[in-house]
Amino acid sequence: MNNIDPALFEEWMMTGLVSILIIFMGFIVWDLAKKSKAGRFGSFIMFFVLGLGVAAFIIKSVVIGLIESGAL
Repeated sequence: MNNIDPALFEEWMMTGLVSILIIFMGFIVWDLAKKSKAGRFGSFIMFFVLGLGVAAFIIKSVVIGLIESGAL
């Protein structure tokens, strides 16, 4: 039986589950914008803020990777 390194498994699960969470939050924002009749500008602002959170998560992952590789 093959054993997987716990750190690798944890990295895969965090990436996968956070991706699912982001998709779910996108659905919530879309539903909220639709139900509140936010209009195009309001919907744009809501998705922009969600996008900033996603960008922060990606930037954090990149910076951690650079620090661990010794590039920073």
